[in-house]
This record gives sequence, structure tokens and C-alpha cells, in this order.
Amino acid sequence: MQALLKLSKAIDWLSSGVGKLTMWLILITTLISAGNAVVRKLFNTSSNALLEIQWYLFAGVFMLGAGYCLLKNAHVRIDFIASRLSARARNWIDVIGIVVVLFPFCLICIDLGWPLFVRAWESGEMSQSAGGLVRWPAYAMIPLGFALLLLQGISELIKRVAFLRGVGPDVLAHDEGPSEEEALAAAMAAQLEKAAVAPHPSKAG
Repeated sequence: MQALLKLSKAIDWLSSGVGKLTMWLILITTLISAGNAVVRKLFNTSSNALLEIQWYLFAGVFMLGAGYCLLKNAHVRIDFIASRLSARARNWIDVIGIVVVLFPFCLICIDLGWPLFVRAWESGEMSQSAGGLVRWPAYAMIPLGFALLLLQGISELIKRVAFLRGVGPDVLAHDEGPSEEEALAAAMAAQLEKAAVAPHPSKAG
């Protein structure tokens, strides 16, 4: 089990790195979109390549970030039901869901998406728009994204089984408190409120 937990940590590390990459993709997409809008307004011109690269990057954010979302347990749950269940019941539900739903779904999508990527790669398929981009990077997002999601599913399954066997923590218990982002936002709000009520130096005398 310890070897599997080490594998889980390695997969988590990979998913965290990809998740940070997708955050930069959001920034890049925003900058390209804003630049394209400014050029269109000021010079009455545009670029199909810039429009399509926005779509590619936007697709990359969702496809490549799916595994990171699973790592952070940020996907949608029916909380009012899950909160009434025991920790073991919640973990057993995840085990069944990962094995019965997530794994087959990822494998099917990889199997369907891989031929699309290969055909686009071999044929050099291009966008039908004038000045458009090659299509294979967009098609590559499908098998790559689901492969990363499948890997993270393996990591989550290992962690659920480890908890059920009494050799690992309950990672689902982290949902009961605020997330790191929420805690940071609360701390910043508290600092701003404290600064607002503090006396101004010029008035202190």
C-alpha cells in the first residue's frame, strides 16, 4: 500500500503542475482576447488565428484542468446528502463512482479522441477559416485531458482505499472547512476591515 501511496503523491504532483499551467493559460487567453478586441476597435481589423488560439487555449483550460479539479475535489456534489453520510460511506461511494463511472468514461473518450488526433496530425488538417490554425493541437486536448483525468482518478482511488483500510487520511473531510482560497480571501477581508477602522496617523495626535 505504501508503494501505491507514493504513486498517488506523484500523480498529485503532476496534476498540481498541470493545474498551475492552466491558470497561466487563462491569463494568456484573457490577454489575447483583450488585444484582439482593441485591435479590432482601433484598426477595424482582426485575425482568425488569434480568434482560434483563444478557443484552443480555452479548451486547454477545461480539458487539462479536469484532473486538477478532481485533485482539489472541486467537482459538483450533492452536499446535503453527502453531509449526512458517514466518512466510510462517502469514501465507498467515491470508490464505486471512480471504478464504475469515471474509469470507463475516460477510457471511452480516450479511445474516441485518439483517432481524431492521429488523423489531424497525419493529414495536417487546417481550419477552414482564412488564416486559421492547424487542428491537431485542439484534437490532442481530448485524449490528453482524459488521460490526465484517468491518472488522477487512480490517485483518488488509492487514497479512498487507503482510508478505508485505515492507513490513510480521509481526504473528503477537507471539504468540511473553508478552502485555501476562501481562507485567504477571509484573511484579506479581515486585514482590510482592520485597516479601515484603524486611526489615521495624522489624527492620532
